[in-house]
Amino acid sequence: MTVGALAGCGSSSGSSSSGSSTAAQADTTAADVTTESADEAVSALTEAGDTAAASGDLITVGFAQVGHESDWRTASTNSVQAALSKENGIDLQFVDCDNDSAAQLDAVRNFIQQGVDYIVIDPIVSTGWDTVLTEAEDADIPVIVIDRTIDDSDKYTAWVGSEFTNEGLAAGAWLKAYAEAKGISDLNILEITGTTGSSAEIGRTKGFHQYIDDNGWNLLDSQTGDFTQDGGQQVMESYVKSYAGQFNVVICQNDNEAFGAIDAMDAAGVSYGVDGDVILISFDACSAGLTDVLAGKINADFQCNPLQGPDCLNLIQKLEAGEEVPKQTFMAEPWYVAEDILPNITYTNNAGEEVTEDLIVVDQSIIDADY
Repeated sequence: MTVGALAGCGSSSGSSSSGSSTAAQADTTAADVTTESADEAVSALTEAGDTAAASGDLITVGFAQVGHESDWRTASTNSVQAALSKENGIDLQFVDCDNDSAAQLDAVRNFIQQGVDYIVIDPIVSTGWDTVLTEAEDADIPVIVIDRTIDDSDKYTAWVGSEFTNEGLAAGAWLKAYAEAKGISDLNILEITGTTGSSAEIGRTKGFHQYIDDNGWNLLDSQTGDFTQDGGQQVMESYVKSYAGQFNVVICQNDNEAFGAIDAMDAAGVSYGVDGDVILISFDACSAGLTDVLAGKINADFQCNPLQGPDCLNLIQKLEAGEEVPKQTFMAEPWYVAEDILPNITYTNNAGEEVTEDLIVVDQSIIDADY
């Protein structure tokens, strides 16, 4: 829970104040759930879980995870597995869907057929869910969605995750302010996006492209790296050949893609990061990503908090007690930078609210406390 507390402290007015077009509005903030009630749920269910485990009366939960494509995904999986444990009174059935949408739908249907008590889904893509969620609803099995969103159905009980559009907006606001502070007038951008059709890719692209359009920046190319290091490297290897000497910004939609882009730019002799020819932007802010921020390789890294496990536990506890739960809960997330140039950024978030959010200059203590 160290990272959850850190994220809450680093986000002041942060992305937890935003809205979402893919889930019903709720009056619960990320700080309320992630840093307080989720912790309380872990403590409460640990004691109750000892009794349940001893008696064999466990709550069964099926968890259909996207895959294992990134450091972020591993942290998310570990968080859910740690919280939804036998020690906490839960029998967790875990399926790694290996980024295969059909396999994920099959996994959820298998959970329904097995008659689990709850289902947790991190959806690979945001559409194609209404039929299977209807099946879960008919079977009276509550569904908790984490991380990515479902756009074509509201037949789930609750969602916990990030406001991806705000992440993209924050990246655009930072790039605009940073370029102005550095006296850079022309921005020529190469983009490496995440898995096409995922809500993370859709939201980050939407938010960042709003700044591209509003400011007349030159987007040279945009291709998917599927949130993987190999994907990021392959796209960047193509870019450095096709756009040699033409670009001064690379934005990668997660840290693993950025690691691949770094490898490709190193091999091509392209300088990047602090004092380099290319500004490098990333998302996720895993410990390895923040290590590259501290080293000056990545200029800015916008966190996507992966620790939804305690929130899932909190929701299950409330549902077991017959209580109502919020339809959506936003994780608190800070924005990290390599240089002490800008204290904060101001932008209009996806809920139409003007927010001012602090920028945190990375030091070793932040990396040590990260996921």
